Amino acid sequence: MVETAGKISLWGVEVFVATAEERSISVAARRLGASPSSVSQQLTNLETALGSALLDRSARPLTLTPAGGLFLKRAQAILNEAEQARAELALGALSQMSRLRLGMIEDFDADVTPRLLTQLSGQLSQTRFLLETGASHRLHDQLDARALDVVIAAETGTVPTWTETHALMEEPFVVAVPKGLTQGGEPLEVLRALPLVQYTARHHMGQVISQHLARQNLRLDNRYELDSYHAIMAMVAAGEGWTIITPLGFLRAQRFRDAADLIPLPFAPFHRRINLTARAELLGGLPKDMAEQMKQLLDELIVEPVVAEYPWLQGLLRVL
Repeated sequence: MVETAGKISLWGVEVFVATAEERSISVAARRLGASPSSVSQQLTNLETALGSALLDRSARPLTLTPAGGLFLKRAQAILNEAEQARAELALGALSQMSRLRLGMIEDFDADVTPRLLTQLSGQLSQTRFLLETGASHRLHDQLDARALDVVIAAETGTVPTWTETHALMEEPFVVAVPKGLTQGGEPLEVLRALPLVQYTARHHMGQVISQHLARQNLRLDNRYELDSYHAIMAMVAAGEGWTIITPLGFLRAQRFRDAADLIPLPFAPFHRRINLTARAELLGGLPKDMAEQMKQLLDELIVEPVVAEYPWLQGLLRVL
């Protein structure tokens, strides 16, 4: 039997980095798909091998010791080198890739995501696909934390230098109102008579909306702030208010579409961009190929049918 006591393992280093970033053994365990007891044991083994305590486990949240702070920089470099080595080996045999961790915004989960996964599974026959759906800012955080390989999400700010980004589509922010509400009237004046059902400012999209309204010096009754497209559109469909949303968000709340109208913003326009982002040079040409497939799917499943129903979106909702 090979003696392993006192040796540093790559898994132990990965566990340490995840725990240091999450400041919690249980959260790190969920991120890594391991048990808390296994994570705790790996940390103990690593500290024993290094002869130093790396984490103060009595603190809440966990904190790094001075030795842990020093080792974290080295640990991140070790993981980066390991990722690069895996990528170099994978470049010549992407069809043999064992795992692809994909993050997708929830806007696509009913139609685009299943089609993309079906296509990829035919091309990467040996690959196990792990899908994470959620808000754009959370998916980018997961990519930054090495918990995802590829993310398809809205832009949330400055693009890190260590990523490669492929633009997919652009969509405008629009207004959803109760059916027939704005017919025959000045839209902005009609909207002022109803509360704004606003997307939560806890998410990046809600912050973008709030910032744009502030730039327009608009004071609106926004007594509702919700974090679900379905809940927002349910309020609109019931005549309780109106909302600022994107065409993708409007489509996602499919069951309420017949009770609502989609109209242009009655003030200065703004938009958001959806990108595919991956760690640069780690997956060879796969991110670019995925981006091209996504653009075809977006054109077929989103842009063409939506523009056919709402012709005024021509040129505003578009594949890039």
